[in-house]
Amino acid sequence: MVNNSQLRHRKRNRKKYFFYTLLFLSFFQHATAQNLIVQTNKPGAPIQPTMWGIFFEDINLAADGGLYAELVKNRSFEFTNPLMGWTERSSVPGNGTVLVLNRSAEKPDNPRFIRVTHYADGPYTLSNEGFRGMGIKAGETYHFSVWDHATAPITLRLQLQSPDGRSIGAATLPLNPTGTWKKDTVSFTATTTDLHAHLSIGFEGQGAVDLDMISLFPDHTWKQRPGGLRADLVQLLADMHPGFIRFPGGCIVEGRDLANRYQWKKTVGKVEDRQLIINRWNTEFAHRPTPDYFQSFGLGFFEYFQLAEDIGAQPLPILNCGMACQFNTSEVVPIPDIDPYIQDALDLIEFANGDATTKWGGLRAAMGHPEPFHLKMMGVGNEQWGPQYVQRYRVFSKAIKAKYPGILLVNSTGPDPNGEKFDFLNDTLRKLHADILDEHYYRKPDWFLQNANRYDRYDRNGPAIFAGEYAAQSDKVVSVNNRNNWECALAEAAFMTGLERNADVVRMASYAPLFAHVDGWQWAPDLIWFDNLRSYGTPDYYVQKLFATNKGTAILPLTLNGSPLTGQEGLYGSATIDSATHEVIIKLVNAAAKPQTPTIRLEDLRRTTTPATVWTLTAASPDAVNSLDNPMAVSPNHTTLPIHGKNLTPTLAPYTFSVIRIKN
Repeated sequence: MVNNSQLRHRKRNRKKYFFYTLLFLSFFQHATAQNLIVQTNKPGAPIQPTMWGIFFEDINLAADGGLYAELVKNRSFEFTNPLMGWTERSSVPGNGTVLVLNRSAEKPDNPRFIRVTHYADGPYTLSNEGFRGMGIKAGETYHFSVWDHATAPITLRLQLQSPDGRSIGAATLPLNPTGTWKKDTVSFTATTTDLHAHLSIGFEGQGAVDLDMISLFPDHTWKQRPGGLRADLVQLLADMHPGFIRFPGGCIVEGRDLANRYQWKKTVGKVEDRQLIINRWNTEFAHRPTPDYFQSFGLGFFEYFQLAEDIGAQPLPILNCGMACQFNTSEVVPIPDIDPYIQDALDLIEFANGDATTKWGGLRAAMGHPEPFHLKMMGVGNEQWGPQYVQRYRVFSKAIKAKYPGILLVNSTGPDPNGEKFDFLNDTLRKLHADILDEHYYRKPDWFLQNANRYDRYDRNGPAIFAGEYAAQSDKVVSVNNRNNWECALAEAAFMTGLERNADVVRMASYAPLFAHVDGWQWAPDLIWFDNLRSYGTPDYYVQKLFATNKGTAILPLTLNGSPLTGQEGLYGSATIDSATHEVIIKLVNAAAKPQTPTIRLEDLRRTTTPATVWTLTAASPDAVNSLDNPMAVSPNHTTLPIHGKNLTPTLAPYTFSVIRIKN
């Protein structure tokens, strides 16, 4: 039983609880209501068209097995193990044999081929497994090609097969002896969709046939180019409207040693004449071995330039400066022997921009692009450090600037955003009046939140900054446990408001790495993940896309109590104006665990009745991720917001990134 005294006591406690609740809510309301000011009539530094771009490196099966749409692995038998990826199958022993031959004196860049001898009419096949299987789509047409030299009439029986051996597409290709090498082709349509199919090549007729460059491409490539790029992956890039694309890396530029470095001249010309090399990520991580990772260079420098042109991005090639990866061998070319490396740089500019009458401009024209690619910048080295880098930078800079003074050079500040290596290069290159300094940051999310004001203190008259590689690490660098979760993406968004606010110093920025195959990755996190048929953008991708597609043309002052918004009460922000659309663009990050209801005063805004457009990116949990099965779990939501006079009052949920566009 409860007596009257106890009832009165409980009522007093309830009233006290209600009072303190109101007091707490009042304080909470006061603590989260901010008064922000955007000065819409005071445009500041211009935002470069290159502000938000993409960084491509052939890591995580990003090229072969990824962006490059070739389905056959080791098509030219140039892997260290010449038959890696290929399997002989015969129901009767002795029906056929395969022999690897080498013609290095005749064709040093692609010396190996196979000789298949079929002794009887019984079944004998070679099967290629593809890159973690072959992604085959029902109704898609596939184009098979092979370079062959037959000594007797041989017929190829081609089949796409599911893992259990069922035929899901087939064709017949007769190979007739002509006394010379020739290219034969046939096309056929798949009947079934399969994520992990393989290609089976059966042989009919008796005799021997030499085979090389065995290839299979889907008809549906980017822009329907034969032997082209995977359309869904390029579309994800095009949708970002990037200002530049940096290629081909990354550490593959350096190589584990100089013999393994990226040499652009070996990646252009006819595809069958390009020299395959091992990918340096093949053996880089013992915890993620990838013994079948090589570079065919079907995606070479011509294709990179073409891709940049296709998606409206400026090309930013990075070249080896005579230094191998300092995390591996630290091999360097002596300065007296560095001329071939410098000549490669000069010849690349000619390849990109030269008249068709020049040697390298003529090659570009012969490859189908008579007009120049309008190269404006290039990188000298990737992630080098120390006096040896400065010594080589001086030589490169002198030679390139003497012949092409308008080309801007991107220069390394090492692998870290601070410390002895960074300080040395930052100080030295500034004294040398370098054009662009490339800074890299792979850190925990807290680092990105704490460094949103990093560039507020930079010299406005010094070199431009390229935030060339950055990604928040949910665990630690090189950990297999890193995830592209919302906590990381939100921290990157906060940091990016600081990059944008300092557009007079920061001219370019790109997340890294770009691509990762879900069954063949070495490094995480990554911006875009894919399997053999599907792909998706991570929460980080949507942050990048929102910034790039809402860039604006000049920065505007956005302040709280007269100071930039750099984390006060968990709020980060930047503002720009778009002179083409006459819109004010505000980007706000609420990194706090509480909702925020800031009042934004738009000073000197013309009176408008048009509601603001709002894109909101948020998630139910900081650990939220996207996936192949749920690719849009964390993706932008589109709403509108009324404008009251010159004021906006958005409600920012906890852990939210918002982009607001207002007609001016």
